[in-house]
Amino acid sequence: MDLAESKVGTRAIYQPGASSIEGSPTALQMFHAHPPVMAMPHWHAQVEVNYVIRGTVHYRMNDHEFRLNAGQMCLFWGGQPHQMDESSDDSLYAGAHLPLVYFFRLRLPISISSRLMKGETLLTSATDAADRENFARWVRYANSGDSAKAQHAVDELLLRIERIALEPYSMATSKTTTSLEGDQPHPHSSRSVARMCDFIAANFLQDIDSVDIARAADLHPKYAMNLFKRSTGMTLSKYVTLLRLSRAQAMLMSEGANVLQVAMDSGFGSISAFNKSFRHIAGMSPSDFRRDIRLVTTMPAGAFRN
Repeated sequence: MDLAESKVGTRAIYQPGASSIEGSPTALQMFHAHPPVMAMPHWHAQVEVNYVIRGTVHYRMNDHEFRLNAGQMCLFWGGQPHQMDESSDDSLYAGAHLPLVYFFRLRLPISISSRLMKGETLLTSATDAADRENFARWVRYANSGDSAKAQHAVDELLLRIERIALEPYSMATSKTTTSLEGDQPHPHSSRSVARMCDFIAANFLQDIDSVDIARAADLHPKYAMNLFKRSTGMTLSKYVTLLRLSRAQAMLMSEGANVLQVAMDSGFGSISAFNKSFRHIAGMSPSDFRRDIRLVTTMPAGAFRN
């Protein structure tokens, strides 16, 4: 599926940038707003939870697509290129972007976390009126400047996500949507993965390897690599690269951004490694991405047709 071929309506266009989630790949961010459509696919190094309060939205993922109506919620891994290509005029949604360090502290069944990390999407209609009030309050608390309120919002949000597994949900893929019953999480493994994610979040712009990451979590390197791959579907090096690419994606939006400088400032040791990694996830070179996203975001809304 070529995500870039999806149609975009005549309305506000989402624009990634240094202050957006792409530019802050280790931050937990909450939102409560009208969802703007995306002219191009984007990706970020967080798990995303979206709750549609009003209206309807449509998503295109790497290998599947789905529509959410008012009262429905989804959870997916943002590391895969994805695109919201339809958003009704009256749509309103809320949610958050969860860095893996938060995600792997959740007491979710392995059947959910492992499938999310492999690119599936969790869908649920098990929401209620309290969600409408809570998501709005969590955003207010998170942006209040009060650290106690902000932490309270995060704690409540994480508990709400954990509750998803206690009620009916399904996992969507390109081939089928399968209903599941939860199993028990592995708390020790999740804590170890969270410790590795903590270290990576603090050091991904530095020259780190699996030995450094394993040492930070008090694990043997081979065991650490196997555990991380089993839990996330990614190697340690791929996750580090994804954080760097997320940051680079946002930096390329800056006026006068130099591709070589972006590569260096994003933690890549060479322009060739940067180009290869960027092309692998985006399907184009960093230079072409910078050109195309700038063309899209500078065109008037009327230039896009349904």
